[in-house]
Amino acid sequence: MSKNNDELFKNVISHAKEYGFVFQSSEIYDGLSAVYDYGQYGSELKNNLKSYWWKSMVQMHENILGIDAAIFMHPTTWKASGHIDGFNDPMIDNKDSKKRYRADQLLEDRIARYEKDGKADKAAGLQIAMDQALKADDLAALRELIIEHEIACPVSGTRNWTEVRQFNLMFSTRMGAVADESDQVYLRPETAQGIFVNYLNVQKTGRMKIPFGIAQIGKAFRNEVIARQFIMRMREFEQMELQFFVRPGTEMQWYDYWKETRLKWHKALGTPAEKYRFHDHTKLAHYANAAVDIEFEFPFGFKEVEGIHSRTDFDLSQHQKHSGKKLQYFDPEINQNYIPYVVETSIGLDRMFLLTLINAYEEQDLSQGDKKDSRVVLKLHPCLAPVKAAILPLTKKDGLPEKARQVMDMLKLEHNLIYEEKDSIGKRYRRQDAIGTPFCITIDHQTLEDNTVTIRHRDSMEQERVSADKLSYLVSDLVSWKNLLS
Repeated sequence: MSKNNDELFKNVISHAKEYGFVFQSSEIYDGLSAVYDYGQYGSELKNNLKSYWWKSMVQMHENILGIDAAIFMHPTTWKASGHIDGFNDPMIDNKDSKKRYRADQLLEDRIARYEKDGKADKAAGLQIAMDQALKADDLAALRELIIEHEIACPVSGTRNWTEVRQFNLMFSTRMGAVADESDQVYLRPETAQGIFVNYLNVQKTGRMKIPFGIAQIGKAFRNEVIARQFIMRMREFEQMELQFFVRPGTEMQWYDYWKETRLKWHKALGTPAEKYRFHDHTKLAHYANAAVDIEFEFPFGFKEVEGIHSRTDFDLSQHQKHSGKKLQYFDPEINQNYIPYVVETSIGLDRMFLLTLINAYEEQDLSQGDKKDSRVVLKLHPCLAPVKAAILPLTKKDGLPEKARQVMDMLKLEHNLIYEEKDSIGKRYRRQDAIGTPFCITIDHQTLEDNTVTIRHRDSMEQERVSADKLSYLVSDLVSWKNLLS
């Protein structure tokens, strides 16, 4: 079956809810804008993506250590990092709908539309003009581009726009029992600062030598004002970040290394290479001397899923200045003290989740002659699949459920399994295809005679007969992380 991109995206969103991957947060109260909950299969897929990243970055590198820093941090942290004064996005309001949008994203959507309509010259011209305006912090120029290209509000359909203004994205709250005496604190807008303030602790206790890295997976919070594109932009999201500390002067070598290494990590999942591209930043953040995004071609265009940044020594220098604590490193190889430079890789877990779901989703027409048949299948890598295998007794009688439970008990300590005996075996296969289960193990009457079972493979739908005694080895081998990390 062929679907256009809009239909594909809608179908993926519908599938995510119908099969327990993603739900709108507080849906029974009509939901909370740009906030989502992960269901029973979504949370498993999300945890498997975390494991893939953690194993790749921490377990497979002797010079990278992992931490878990607190969400609340001393408020001076955010003054030092520049977030209080400069963590802003250019926003524009539509006077009729009263909705607020990021000006650059309205323009990016128009660029994507031009590209989709075959207007490459217009897309390139608008991209150049937008990049120049952003680099110059020219908010008036951004508004003029929105007007010039006749961009309308998606809600009201009008082009009645306000001026473009900067909007701070941090959530603030109060810490303490008495409001008048409490201190203002922030929900962290990124996880990186938790790494920087722990740099010296980890370096000393881990006895690490430059170059070395600190990795972290954690929640971050931004007051995103655009609720669209499903889980692409959320107010509460999760990041997987590495801060890699290097000797000054070597940062560009490591920047290139991590740029290529991270793209290889993405492609290892089987995603077509043409779906990815690098996008160099034209306007660098205040802390960076080089930055590039790894972008993936979603149904709504190429969007960032991971950023690689050369952050120089900005963060550690700022924290040294504001805390009064020395954050220097003595390098015995060159007999010098210096503040390390940092190369960062930062991937949005929720975007990676969406990428994985879209890439795995497939609608297949299985019709043969006059017999009509179809299925929806999630072709997830077995390592990432929420459920590794389904245990299916052919019928609910003749001792088959009892034998199936024995197989279940044999495998469930090592793997996340599902047991199903309702409906026909064909319907159960289709249900497992839809949640991405790579293997279905069917227990039938022959199993009671010779202790063999049928393994049905999700992608090919082929079946093979194997001894139940070999299942533990076979399933473990098929879903082993070595298939991704070797």
